[in-house]
Amino acid sequence: MKRLLKNAKIYDGTGTEAFIGDVLIEGERILGVGQGLQCAGAEESDLTGLSISSGFIDAHSHNDWFAIRQEPLKYFEPFIRQGITSFITGNCGLSCTGFEEDSAYIEKVGAGLFGFDKVSGRYGSVGAFFEAIDRKMPCNIATLVGHCSARTGVTGYGSRPLSPAEQEKMLAIMAKGLDEGACGLSLGLMYEPGLYAPKEELREVALLAERYNRPLTVHPRACSAVSMAYSSLFGRPHLLRALDELEEMGRGTQLKLQYSHAIFVGRNSFKCKSELVSIIHGMRRNGVDAMFDIYSETMGVSVITVVLPAWYQALSPKEKQAPLNKLKLDLLVKASSKLLGFGFADIQVAYIGPGYEQYEGKTVSQIAKEEGKSELDAYIDLCEKSHFKGRVNMGPYSTSAIVSDLSKDEHVLYMTDAWVEDHGVQNPAIYDCFPKFLKFSLVGSGDTMPRTIRKMTGATADRFGLRNRGYLKPGCFADLTIFNETILREAVPDQGRAFGIERVFINGEEVLNDGRLEQDALRKCGQAMLAA
Repeated sequence: MKRLLKNAKIYDGTGTEAFIGDVLIEGERILGVGQGLQCAGAEESDLTGLSISSGFIDAHSHNDWFAIRQEPLKYFEPFIRQGITSFITGNCGLSCTGFEEDSAYIEKVGAGLFGFDKVSGRYGSVGAFFEAIDRKMPCNIATLVGHCSARTGVTGYGSRPLSPAEQEKMLAIMAKGLDEGACGLSLGLMYEPGLYAPKEELREVALLAERYNRPLTVHPRACSAVSMAYSSLFGRPHLLRALDELEEMGRGTQLKLQYSHAIFVGRNSFKCKSELVSIIHGMRRNGVDAMFDIYSETMGVSVITVVLPAWYQALSPKEKQAPLNKLKLDLLVKASSKLLGFGFADIQVAYIGPGYEQYEGKTVSQIAKEEGKSELDAYIDLCEKSHFKGRVNMGPYSTSAIVSDLSKDEHVLYMTDAWVEDHGVQNPAIYDCFPKFLKFSLVGSGDTMPRTIRKMTGATADRFGLRNRGYLKPGCFADLTIFNETILREAVPDQGRAFGIERVFINGEEVLNDGRLEQDALRKCGQAMLAA
């Protein structure tokens, strides 16, 4: 079947100025892009007043874990509604593939953040993963091989350095994934067991990525001015120490280093923004192909124990009630909050557990006031009710001014770092993260529209070696997002829904039109994207 989309404002993904023209597609590919196209027998649509680009690519996602769900559509629907057709997954060291399938530690893969629940299977190799998902899911998926996943498969959460044989086995698993089409490797230096890896091990992972000329994405050891990652609370901000570590890891290489989610947790971290950018640009001058990615949000998602020290969690119930331990905890929490620049008023409960829905959407401060408790007592109570596994939305992770500034950088990509939860308050990035980037551009606070579109299409495809993706060019896959710039400019964001996205095609299948999803098409239109 041929379709001719006429009279649209075309953004081709190269960053050049848009033009009015036509797009002709047949099957899953683009046949032509230009002006005055004609095609006998093609189904025509007049897109006068609308704009069209290649489908948006989410540069940092964890939706590999949801592509293998038995019923994946609900986990992709909100992303499709904001124009996203493809995902770079396996980030933060936590890929759902890239481990030995007979490992005794397979239940630990995912670091407790993700797991093999209601899945079609467990796929240790990238090849098996791609075979399992290709044309059996809604959207297109590329994957990185996660260092945490590979290391977990070999030794679990062991904190000791790997033996030479164990390291060789781990690197072989990661290399096999690259051979089978993984688009790069990923590190998660805040998660077990990645946080235990010595710098020599991390250097070997970096050299492997360099050898294959594929990116290494990194969730750094710290994203805040102070953290639990370093022993000294004073001196150089921990966020910048973590960046220094990455600079050392890549020194003397031509590594494609992708700094994941450039965020600044707590108000006292905002001052680090300029130096973060300076370090990344400095790495580029020294031969490392360093880039970074951002979302359009100023908050993020975390576990409820984010400000609860591990020593307190390990105490018995009786020990937790001891006055000395409570005093010590109170002092530490207050000191941490002051050093970070956020408090209990900044922690919104997203999910505690069944029967505690009354807490969802409220801050810890609000709950404390309602229940007549101190903020610390209310917080501890919520932790215990959730068995220390609750979920919170918290911030600030950034400011509108920081997002605006970073969005214009030549070396930034756009992403959501979000996934759909089965319960509780959702991460708002699942709804309108990409439309907000477009709105920022149209109202003058973001990058230009051609450059904004490029950062969410062609630049991401280039970065991760996605062949024939990210561009409106003959021969490319017909992933298309059609949007209304007037609605994008005038809409009020953060309403729990997308805005401005009119139609979406994935591999030539129209999957969204005027708010309606084509569920039959979405069961099989997504493809596995192997890196070039």
